[in-house]
Amino acid sequence: MDGHKTAWKLTLAYDGTDFHGWQIQPGKPTIQRTLAEAIANITSERVLPQGSGRTDAGVHAEGQVASFELAAPIPPDNLQRALNRILPSSIRVATAEHAPPGFHARHSAVAKTYRYRIFQGPVCPPFLSRYVSRRELPLELEAMQAAARQVTGEHDFTSFAASDPDRNARIQSMHQPDAAPTGKLGNIRCIELSEWATAELPSFEPLHCIPEESFLWVYTVRGNGFLHHMVRNLVGTFLEIGAGRLSPGDIPAILNARDRGMAGPTAPACGLCLVNVQYGTRDCAGCPAGEV
Repeated sequence: MDGHKTAWKLTLAYDGTDFHGWQIQPGKPTIQRTLAEAIANITSERVLPQGSGRTDAGVHAEGQVASFELAAPIPPDNLQRALNRILPSSIRVATAEHAPPGFHARHSAVAKTYRYRIFQGPVCPPFLSRYVSRRELPLELEAMQAAARQVTGEHDFTSFAASDPDRNARIQSMHQPDAAPTGKLGNIRCIELSEWATAELPSFEPLHCIPEESFLWVYTVRGNGFLHHMVRNLVGTFLEIGAGRLSPGDIPAILNARDRGMAGPTAPACGLCLVNVQYGTRDCAGCPAGEV
């Protein structure tokens, strides 16, 4: 080989239930480890695929993106078929394609869309149970919609972040004499779309086990950056509002507090899915794309 390597972009779908998230962890099954081992099996090359975001244990994906480089001259269709033969059925390669030089699944992303699904009712159907968070008590949709509208736009979402390991470095850089102006101090992320909606229940016939009073609540959020656990912490807070323990009017105070203790609990991982990642023109002003 002449040493030339080709940049690759894979789009992945996976059921995250049986994995300890995306990132490699010693002695634990992860998406990144499983994919790296499959690539090595096919090409005999050791690579560490970079994901658009490090999804947590139990989080699913319909459009996770991974990038890496290979020296092997393999056609994209062949790589896709070979990977899908080797990977477990819970991980599928939807597309495999060559990427421009310098492409990085995370750093090149300009926006991501997540979906959180909640089944509300006494009996959750088995074909949904791995992909939804379950609630038995009724929820007030109007209140949750009002709360979601208040986080649309650019805000400091520190109150909804599990942790921010880069925050100290960012604060320090802002006190350097030659530091470029960064605007507001804190974790600034822009949410472009933030809404609750109802969805039709997928159905098999007959559905004798599904009571008529059951609902599927779907929260969809699109933004150019997300902090650790941010979507799940937003949903956990919205659920507190839907249950009447908080009100939509509490959202501004929670945002302004920049205190994780002011927001609601973290919603379960099983309801969260990374829907897609956008690359190309940055159409959502603010900071770079982050991760959940």
